[in-house]
Amino acid sequence: MDSEHQETQYSKGRRIFTFLFFFVILLVVLGGFTLFQRRAQYQALAKETETLAIPTVAVIHPTAEAAQEDLVLPGTLQAYVESPIYARTSGYLQKWYHDIGSRVQKGALLADIDTPEVDQQLSQARADLNTAKANAHLSEITATRYAELIKTDGVSKQEVDNATGDWEAKRAIVQSSEANVRRLEELESFKHIYAPFSGVITRRNVDIGTLINAGNGGSSQQLFFLAQTDPIRVYLNVPETSAPSVRTGLGAYLELTQYPGQPFEGKVVRTAEAIDPATRTLLTEVDVPNHNSALLPGGYAQVHLQVKVTTARMAVPVNALLFRSEGLRALVVDANHKVHLRPLTIGRDYGTSLEVLQGLQGSDWIVVNPADSLDEGQEVRVKEIAMNAEPAATPGQPQAPAPASNKQ
Repeated sequence: MDSEHQETQYSKGRRIFTFLFFFVILLVVLGGFTLFQRRAQYQALAKETETLAIPTVAVIHPTAEAAQEDLVLPGTLQAYVESPIYARTSGYLQKWYHDIGSRVQKGALLADIDTPEVDQQLSQARADLNTAKANAHLSEITATRYAELIKTDGVSKQEVDNATGDWEAKRAIVQSSEANVRRLEELESFKHIYAPFSGVITRRNVDIGTLINAGNGGSSQQLFFLAQTDPIRVYLNVPETSAPSVRTGLGAYLELTQYPGQPFEGKVVRTAEAIDPATRTLLTEVDVPNHNSALLPGGYAQVHLQVKVTTARMAVPVNALLFRSEGLRALVVDANHKVHLRPLTIGRDYGTSLEVLQGLQGSDWIVVNPADSLDEGQEVRVKEIAMNAEPAATPGQPQAPAPASNKQ
């Protein structure tokens, strides 16, 4: 019985020891697992803290502008040839033949002027011419007779010379009278007003009985205003930045509010070949055919010059630019997610965006709303934001950085 009791006690103690042994092992395992888990949590927290320390930036591609664009400038339509018609002689308007809106051909009679004073002067000049011719004829007869009489010593040499000289003087008087008659005949011919070129009468300032004074006495003395409207011309002031792209033969078209959706094709025919120092613009002339007379002189039009751009230009929003003391900059993210300050050359200001002439490429990623704390070479995480259609990357260009996922 004692041996059995001792064996029972031994077995019971052995089971307790085994249980305690495995219990200790379990505690060790649980402690090790807890330490390992705690360490993993510490590492994850450190990694997340390190990740959150890297700023996240929104990036976009700059938008490439078209290689050809329309340079739109305001312009005023002008007749190809326009001229005020003045009188060259004085008198009263006897009759006019064409009113405003009349289309006349070159040489068409526009008006007649009654010039009684000039008519009387012409009659007097013609009478003086006849008198001078008669006197010259008498002097010629006398000089001829004296030339025959000197052969028989009937007159002296002095008398012959006097007769010959008097004949020459009378001939000069005849020539002077003839010139005076021609002058008055020309002056009298000016009482008929003719169109100097083909065109349309745009203004008539006189009526029958109006007193006409000869010469250019200002706008009040204009009889008519004649304009040639086919073709019609427009003068433009092209900005200096666009002047190198404007040349003779460049395509252009007009847009008028009274003809919506109907362009009037034309072209650049000449430029001033010099920049106006006062306005820093290039004076340019555009001619447009006007066979149906739809375009009227004095009208307003928007002129589109089909300018070809020789350099690649990008457009970026204004909130993607940094204004620093060294100049305008943009933050560009490279393939290694490093930011770089890129100097820019700016063209036109579109309000919400700017034209970049130099400093960016279509494959560049630029930071939108960049923080002032970002510095050269700093690592960032990128997040692309939706924009308009972006230019496709061409072979040989650097690839854009892959956007990193944002873990919360």
